[in-house]
Amino acid sequence: METSKIFPNIDILGIRGSMLIDDHFKPQPTDIIITTSPKCGTTWLRALVFSIINRHSFDLRDHPLHKANPRELVPFFEAFIHKGGSTPFVDGIPSPRLLSTHLPYSLFPTRMIDDTSACHFVYICRDPKDVLVAKWHFANKLRPKELPPLSLEETFDLFCKGVSHYRPFWDHSPKKVLFLKYEDVKKEPLGCVRKVAEFLGVPFTPEEENKEFVEQIQSSISNSDFFRKGEVGDWVNHLSPQMAENLDQITEQKLQHIGFNFY
Repeated sequence: METSKIFPNIDILGIRGSMLIDDHFKPQPTDIIITTSPKCGTTWLRALVFSIINRHSFDLRDHPLHKANPRELVPFFEAFIHKGGSTPFVDGIPSPRLLSTHLPYSLFPTRMIDDTSACHFVYICRDPKDVLVAKWHFANKLRPKELPPLSLEETFDLFCKGVSHYRPFWDHSPKKVLFLKYEDVKKEPLGCVRKVAEFLGVPFTPEEENKEFVEQIQSSISNSDFFRKGEVGDWVNHLSPQMAENLDQITEQKLQHIGFNFY
């Protein structure tokens, strides 16, 4: 399997998790699923949704995000569905359950995504060129020491062919979800915080707006030490103009059926 060239063993978690979710997971109408392709702002989105949903439960001056990594507060979905259908950890999370996943929308069971489902999906995507560079750094960080580093050229070639953990990057296209762009969250964080709150059915009240509650949440998220400072457009420091053009062409071709582009 070519995926193992980049992420040894990491694809096994997604395959096993997808199968067990399909067989055993019992969704609740209040479930909130944070779904992302890797290296697209997963940690950031976890923190944003957690802060919005729990904004009346914690003092922002002593917020859990100041002490805990967002992945501890919003568990990684497929990692907690165990062999034999045991789901005690997920079942024990109080409603609304916040769960994070890298599984593409198409791999969720029908009962979670059809017209009868009330589950909320919040999705974030990112310019594939920046995703590629982030994946390249991440892959070499996890790569066994006995193996030589992956070159950017080899990583680029595999990424363009659709070789990526969890499925090709372009298979994570949105349908029945709130769709966010990483670049928009960086540029207009306050607007995105309001947008997520409205989608989840917990919009900010005029009183909360007057008390600058939205700004406080955004500030709490931005100041966390657990977030990698992923810069928009960092790809220009790594990719050649020809590589960037080739990837832009593939992206346009793959996403034209949903009428979406990054630019």
